[in-house]
Amino acid sequence: MWRLPGARAALRVIRTALEKLSPAEAQSQTAAGAMERAVVRCVPSEPKLSLSFALADGSHKNMQRDQSEPLGRVLSRIATNALKGHAKAAAAKKSRKSRPNASGGAACSGPGPEPAVACEPVVKLYYREEAVAEDVLNVDAWQDGAVLQIGDVKYKVERNPPAFTELQLPRYIMAGFPVCPKLSLEFGDPASSLFRWYKEAKPGAAEPEVGVPSSLSSSSPSSSWTETEVEERVYTPSNADIGLRLKLHCTPGDGQRFGPSRELESVCVVEAGPGTCTFDHRHLYTKKVTEDALIRTVSYNILADTYAQTEFSRTVLYPYCAPYALELDYRQNLIQKELTGYNADVICLQEVDRAVFSDSLVPALEAFGLEGVFRIKQHEGLATFYRKSKFSLLSQHDISFYEALESDPLHKELLEKLVLYPSAQEKVLQRSSVLQVSVLQSTKDSSKRICVANTHLYWHPKDGVSLCRPRWSAVAGSQLTASSASRVYAILLPQPP
Repeated sequence: MWRLPGARAALRVIRTALEKLSPAEAQSQTAAGAMERAVVRCVPSEPKLSLSFALADGSHKNMQRDQSEPLGRVLSRIATNALKGHAKAAAAKKSRKSRPNASGGAACSGPGPEPAVACEPVVKLYYREEAVAEDVLNVDAWQDGAVLQIGDVKYKVERNPPAFTELQLPRYIMAGFPVCPKLSLEFGDPASSLFRWYKEAKPGAAEPEVGVPSSLSSSSPSSSWTETEVEERVYTPSNADIGLRLKLHCTPGDGQRFGPSRELESVCVVEAGPGTCTFDHRHLYTKKVTEDALIRTVSYNILADTYAQTEFSRTVLYPYCAPYALELDYRQNLIQKELTGYNADVICLQEVDRAVFSDSLVPALEAFGLEGVFRIKQHEGLATFYRKSKFSLLSQHDISFYEALESDPLHKELLEKLVLYPSAQEKVLQRSSVLQVSVLQSTKDSSKRICVANTHLYWHPKDGVSLCRPRWSAVAGSQLTASSASRVYAILLPQPP
């Protein structure tokens, strides 16, 4: 783990230097100058801490211990595990020696000396070159920078280093469309993390010279990988990548240090994209984020998957669409590219599936500097995203229309008139329509706030032309409180057809 100024640049220099060494040289230098790693995760709100390390026999240990437990008990358990690991390794070695060789004879010509009985190794924890007393509680003993010694092997303790808790690539990847990995970090920040993309080597590509690795080793022995020049979180495949899989190597960071690296491969190859899309022309006018004094807003009904996959949708609403064009994996690529290309400051979306919000929209828009909130309606919901460099979320108010109609005195007169028409009243009170209200505060001037209202009003194709469009968003300057949020009226801006 590094704690150096300009750590991102330092890591790249170290990584480049190691890649220039032969595998034997890199291994010898690592063994001579670096300790093994012992990772400790200790969170005050949890009763247990976790301790992870690899023993000399190659086995990996992941221990869960009470934070209030004395250190001595943990060290004793580590010693026992190390002894068991040594015994297993010795037994495996003896078993290999006793196997017959290729000619049918015994591997050994005669019985050798019995191996010495292994003793439990000495296990100590040091902090600032002093042994930590065994009666110290775990929560206080396992400090960042401490040294755990198991026999002759030393481990550098890393307490709560940056770590990925979730890392996933999209299931469907198309040339010309950005690939945004879904990731969650603990004790880290995506902006401080390192990313490096690789693509599968084309069949028949020349093998690299001996001692000159072309890429990191792959978890798939049958695949070889070539490094791209992209070291960002988002990678956009080109037509040259069609038919190839992708691999992402990433190292979590927090601005001061880096945690254990992770590597993952795409489960699918890059597919050909649809070519030029209609939104590509609109993107010509939104190449840059607006200045601080301006706000660019986008409102979009993205069609929930639960509605796209019905027979009514395929035969009546969208008969002109090929079946593949209604598939969610395909549509998500187009939605991501279109939304990110507008460089908007505020995005209001309707008909958003919960899984689409968390697995697709959040990773894609977060990579471009936006943060979002979600409000489930029934089968789908509303999502509002805002640019983090311009706004922070001050408060959020979700309002159910039928609940507001029944409980808010402001709507008493409307409710009294609705009672005169029982059939209409029943229909209105059955609607699950909601209003998602987000109050945003300027990051540059805390006295400036805006109220963003996002809703999706009921509509049915048999209703004919309606005076109300089915989807709306509104942005207005305000000094809202929670009690007044449901009573604010703003000019509603319909989404263009």
